[in-house]
Amino acid sequence: MIRKICLFVLMNSYQPLKKGIEQGDFRILARALTLVENEIEPSSALLQSISIQNAIPVIGITGPPGAGKSTLVNEIVNCFVNKDKKVAILAVDPTSPFNFGSLLGDRIRMAQQFNNPNVYIRSIATRGALGGVSIKTLEMIDVLRAAKFDLIIVETVGVGQSEVEIAGLADKTIVVLVPESGDEIQNIKSGLMEIAQAFVVNKADREGADMFANNLKKMIHQQTAEIPVFKTIADKKNGILELYNWIIKPIDKVNDRRKFLLAEKALRIIQHYKMQDIDKKQLRLAIEEAALKPDFNIYKFVEGWIKHS
Repeated sequence: MIRKICLFVLMNSYQPLKKGIEQGDFRILARALTLVENEIEPSSALLQSISIQNAIPVIGITGPPGAGKSTLVNEIVNCFVNKDKKVAILAVDPTSPFNFGSLLGDRIRMAQQFNNPNVYIRSIATRGALGGVSIKTLEMIDVLRAAKFDLIIVETVGVGQSEVEIAGLADKTIVVLVPESGDEIQNIKSGLMEIAQAFVVNKADREGADMFANNLKKMIHQQTAEIPVFKTIADKKNGILELYNWIIKPIDKVNDRRKFLLAEKALRIIQHYKMQDIDKKQLRLAIEEAALKPDFNIYKFVEGWIKHS
């Protein structure tokens, strides 16, 4: 009885969180995102209760390390803030090999936004996701969509074949490159074509930038439909306005990749609910005992465990 009462109290404790999120309280929003990211109750009840505003655009920004993604994001955010818009930034950072948290390396470049009441910045670790996007990223975006921002920006690590997940997550995906990326493009252009709705050649004041941008346009023309290529110098604010104008254009194409990512998300949610009744401690003890046998087979063990649980 006591356990049932505690569970009831826990599952209904999401109401203040829900209210705070909808009111745009950043402290409560931070608390809610922490619960969701770490699967701490009442996160599941909270996710079911929030009013997710799916019309809020999500912009994915990806590219190789050193391309200036964070500086570019900072300038894009400035454009929106100057129009009195609210922006949320979800920065997907590499996972620390020691504590499995995010390394937070690029947040320094967004320091000027920390105290801006219209900007919310949150870092999240990749948690081993190859594409730089974990299932938790999707859930955290849903929470941010309930907080009624005007724009959500997701900045991810890396670029390549495994980064296609961002294309399913975002309404528009921007791939940021630098003039020195020429050789790299030849190796990963198939993945890039899968990802991008727009390319940005950042640090365009470097030698060879014009030639690189022209070659990129030619490659795009040969491979797929027309994709815009913008040249920017983010740290000098050059070319940002043109990119901003493209971002605010209405989305005229449905993201077909999103349905596959949503199906994967639904599958993981179903798995989560089905595993709630499994006693992990008892499972570990049973495996420790069974593993002592010379003919131990984990697949047979799992099959037997499922039948008898």
